[in-house]
Amino acid sequence: MHDIAIYLGPSLDRSEALSILDANYLPPICRGDLAKLAEETRVVGIIDGEFFQNLSVSPKEAIATLDRGIQVFGAASMGALRAAETCRFGTVGVGEIFRMFRDGILDGDDEVALAYDRESYAHYSEPLVNIRRALEMAAAENVIEEQERQRLVQQMKSLYFPDRSYGALQKLCPCLGDFFRRCPPPDIKRDDARELLLVIRNCVRSRRQAMVTNR
Repeated sequence: MHDIAIYLGPSLDRSEALSILDANYLPPICRGDLAKLAEETRVVGIIDGEFFQNLSVSPKEAIATLDRGIQVFGAASMGALRAAETCRFGTVGVGEIFRMFRDGILDGDDEVALAYDRESYAHYSEPLVNIRRALEMAAAENVIEEQERQRLVQQMKSLYFPDRSYGALQKLCPCLGDFFRRCPPPDIKRDDARELLLVIRNCVRSRRQAMVTNR
């Protein structure tokens, strides 16, 4: 569907994304990309974006895209950040990470940042938002106490984002190794990316059905 553009990188495997939504999949978004969208584009989904390699897409660019009559959806990573900043102008935010930024539970871009290979999108680090959730799960299972959970979150947050990983976390708290072998760590960014694609698919279907009905 050439009228749907999705900016996707390491948050979700491209083949899985295509199995959910037929769209024009583009690399992680950076500043200036929205202005270059093809004229036929009617829907944009922002999942991943560049933070440090190039200038990030700005909230003003998202608003300008909305002003062109293009629907903008955001989730998971850069999309969640920009959706939280521009949802009052019409951007549709999707997923848990968006809601946490919108509600002020999270407030730093580094919560979703990770290091990855620019060709394969293989992860070299783990985003803090996933580590937070993994530690919440461990505390809920009484693997660690609440005070320890808070301490570990602060220690991981103090690391530069490319150094954050489950390996680094287990060095700080070895008992988490057995827990993660029993309970695979969560990936909220991946889950939110899937949800965004499903929301767009359902919205587009509903719009097209309404067009047929109104003929």
